Amino acid sequence: MTDAPRAWQRMLSGRRLDLLDPSPLDVEIGDIAHGLARVARWNGQTSGEHAFSVAQHCLVVETIFCRLGATTADEQLVALLHDAPEYVIGDMISPFKSVVGGGYKAVEHRLEGAIHLRFSLPAHPSPELKDRIKKADTIAAYFEATLLAGFSREEAKKFFGQPRGITQDILPIDPMPVMEAQRLFCERFEAIEAVRADAKAGLRS
Repeated sequence: MTDAPRAWQRMLSGRRLDLLDPSPLDVEIGDIAHGLARVARWNGQTSGEHAFSVAQHCLVVETIFCRLGATTADEQLVALLHDAPEYVIGDMISPFKSVVGGGYKAVEHRLEGAIHLRFSLPAHPSPELKDRIKKADTIAAYFEATLLAGFSREEAKKFFGQPRGITQDILPIDPMPVMEAQRLFCERFEAIEAVRADAKAGLRS
């Protein structure tokens, strides 16, 4: 009896990630940033010279998440990485995810666990943290819909609700060139990691 075929994805770093059984050892932030900066939100149906990437969306969501209340550096990193599995599996619009069914969600869940463990986070966020990130994600979707994807404000309110306490001037929402989105994603990751390292050093002293 032969082993079941494996679904491998080769990364520019040289890592080979098994999509069915991903290992944290094969996850690199450079690969994540590279991939997310090249995946378009809204299936590319946004205005502007550049696509609005998932990397930039993650920066917007993490900005909103921090504005909504007190956070820890660990929580900020989870928010920044909330769509990280899409560096491998892409960004499917919600209607198509429902058509594909549980298989997509199962792969996404395993990738999330591997990514989080790679960066010394719990494999999956608590329901409370997940809800807070989802709130920030929904607010981001409202602004993306109205500013980039051609939704009217009334239409966006029906789908995403009316944001309160968040204004577009605080959000990095103008579509960026790929390399800029990739760079800013990495810089934000490194800034959060520095705070996490300082906190751990403080606990050891």
